[in-house]
Amino acid sequence: MKAVIVAAGTSSRLRPLTDAVHKTLLPVGAKTILDRLVGNLLQCGIRDLVVVTGYRADQLRAALAGRDDLSVSFVHNSEFAETNNAYSLFLARREIGNEPFILLDSDIVFDPAILRRLLDSPQPDALVLRTTGEIGDEEIKVALDGAGRVERIGKDVPRGEAKGESIGIEKFGSAGPALFNALQRRVEEGNGRNEFYEAAFQEIIDAGIPLGTVDTESLLSIEIDTLDDLAAARQVVHRWFKDDG
Repeated sequence: MKAVIVAAGTSSRLRPLTDAVHKTLLPVGAKTILDRLVGNLLQCGIRDLVVVTGYRADQLRAALAGRDDLSVSFVHNSEFAETNNAYSLFLARREIGNEPFILLDSDIVFDPAILRRLLDSPQPDALVLRTTGEIGDEEIKVALDGAGRVERIGKDVPRGEAKGESIGIEKFGSAGPALFNALQRRVEEGNGRNEFYEAAFQEIIDAGIPLGTVDTESLLSIEIDTLDDLAAARQVVHRWFKDDG
């Protein structure tokens, strides 16, 4: 199985730290965000990566170059400053084809047991859902149907109707081709260049394709969007990961 890492954005909310450095290369404890992400994939037996670059692409290439434990394909979004992550994912379609894949945002620090739980789930298509803690207005919120599958997903889901928030890790098997078809249609005919890829998730859900969920429960997951997020991750990582002392 391949993993698609979407890492094209400028990470403006982490400035000035990201003025000269790609967000994924910021240290959190003894390792960078990227090293932690790649290490989690390797622990789960995934070594084939498709990395969508944009901002500071040369730094990402250098960070992953020469590693004999990985097979990495790079896809470059030259319009990263004018597009959103749906367009970046759309650009990866030829590298994936009809194969199953794991999709990850590049800015998550998480316990590798979360990824193992997703891979072991019998659901062919599912996302990781955090149901504990407060749900922010700016988060990708998820409402579920009676069977525990995703009914609605997006920032516009009312907090009172949301079961939790998506942390930015998904598994696509049988629904992968439909997802890329939806992305292509939205890019070519709609607002797909400037929206979050969850809009395409919603399209295939509305078409009757089930998208299950896997709960993080008590396992660590932190999305690093802001300086406060980074500070919080640095505070907890030493207590969570043995390799950080």
